[in-house]
Amino acid sequence: MNLEVVQIAKKSEADSQDIKERSQKLFGADFVVSRGKCHKPAELDGFVARQYTELVGLATYEISGDMCELVTIDVFLQWQGIGKKLMEEVEMEARMAGCKQVWLITTNDNIEAIHFYQRRGYDMSAHYHNAIEESRKLKPQIPLVGNFGIPIKHELEFRKNL
Repeated sequence: MNLEVVQIAKKSEADSQDIKERSQKLFGADFVVSRGKCHKPAELDGFVARQYTELVGLATYEISGDMCELVTIDVFLQWQGIGKKLMEEVEMEARMAGCKQVWLITTNDNIEAIHFYQRRGYDMSAHYHNAIEESRKLKPQIPLVGNFGIPIKHELEFRKNL
């Protein structure tokens, strides 16, 4: 695919329904949990990637003080540079808001994401052992087994200085 036919734009109210539907498909609910906090991606600030009218990627974030949490980043056409571009947009927005770092949470089974984050300068800053047990109290839909047949148990935190 040619990135010229993919448009990256700030998330708008008009994108909310598509994001709710994607969240249901991807996460089994219209919310995600990170560090014991529920986030609704459709209600967060973010960026969407569209190929013509089709949603092909999205990134949502939340700024608090001088920190930006990248809450979700999902790309539905892999290996096209869409995820990289979405992440760059979030980082630029965080810089403009005066943030010093971007941080994110992923699970121990998300090997491809871990690879993606490290290649973009994110460093693993914390390992929250068995944190998913607590997350399942807020969101029982979190599966027991994830990518590559790996049991989903831990939250991994990554940070990048801006």
